[in-house]
Amino acid sequence: MSNKRLVIISGGAGGVGTSLSTLFCQQGYAVAIGYSNNRQKAEELALQLNAQGAQALAVAMDYSCRDSIKKAIAKVTEHFQLPVSILINNGALAQEKQFETITDDDWERMLKVNLQGPFIAVQETLNDMRQQQWGRVINITSIGGQWGGFNQVHYAASKAGLINFTQSISKIYSKDGIASMAVAIGLVATDMSAKELASEAGKEKVRNIPAGRLACADEVAKQVLHLCQEDSFYLTGQTINMNGGMYFG
Repeated sequence: MSNKRLVIISGGAGGVGTSLSTLFCQQGYAVAIGYSNNRQKAEELALQLNAQGAQALAVAMDYSCRDSIKKAIAKVTEHFQLPVSILINNGALAQEKQFETITDDDWERMLKVNLQGPFIAVQETLNDMRQQQWGRVINITSIGGQWGGFNQVHYAASKAGLINFTQSISKIYSKDGIASMAVAIGLVATDMSAKELASEAGKEKVRNIPAGRLACADEVAKQVLHLCQEDSFYLTGQTINMNGGMYFG
């Protein structure tokens, strides 16, 4: 292995997650492919990557439960015999729902997984990173967290919180060699966005992208990989906008 670093990727077998897991494996990292519901897909991806000479492990990681996160971290650090160096908070819930119909349970569940989950995961991996005096926390957020949501108000609120959380971690822990960045993605061609983009409102969004197309998951993965390099440390606290020119902020 050319790079003795362990990466944990939540939602590591989803649309963007699969690209992240694949790219980091190809670059010689040990990769924990976190999953909540996609066990079969995560395990198949790990098998496929390992068959290519990579080091990957699929691990259950329910971001609504601290105990699940702690168990996942313990499992992967024991398996690879490495401390966690990079945490990529990629997994998230999404829900298309008119504002008036969002229930208290919808709101609580959304913020619990999309915001509280990353908070817990950072708390539980900080000790490893501080001992190394090196670390990366990369939060995959959304343009919705920057300009609000229409039929995803609770999702947008959770992603806005994640951007602010990124800044807070940067303020506190950059002195320890731990850089925290957010990648705010616009419309990406994944299964998660398929329902939204199939609607008339979604099709209109695509037509209004200045770049003239959706983002590819591989593009996002390459940007995240770059943020994990030594020469990207001084970007700590920043939100990298990947939206094809839809929003500047």
